[in-house]
Amino acid sequence: MLEMNYFQIISLFWAALGIGSRLLMFTFGERWNNWELENAYRKEKPKWIYLVGALGLLLIIYTWYSVFVYPVAYSWIIALLISLTGVKIFMLMFQYNKFRTFVAMMLKDKNKMRLLNGSVVVFSFTCITMALFLY
Repeated sequence: MLEMNYFQIISLFWAALGIGSRLLMFTFGERWNNWELENAYRKEKPKWIYLVGALGLLLIIYTWYSVFVYPVAYSWIIALLISLTGVKIFMLMFQYNKFRTFVAMMLKDKNKMRLLNGSVVVFSFTCITMALFLY
């Protein structure tokens, strides 16, 4: 039976989220962009942001807790990377209009979206590699 530690699970989950979202973006194209701006990040700040923000902060805290409690080599790497999501959480919760403006700008610029999508795919495969060979 395959046994995975927390850091492998979180790395694979993050990779699946990155690759899955890019596949959806590619499949739905402009409909995805409209959905993001009209539903996910509508003009009035959605209530789900507070729940997701709180869960994200708990994930960051639990990941750092796990770094110090469970003896897994290089676990600090994924903890550091997950901590960077705190920037997005902060922007969503406290600078929502600036975040929404940034999302709209990114979705309209094909070159920036290609760069972002390529970066997310590379990052996702890096997470898979870390889960399989590092942890």
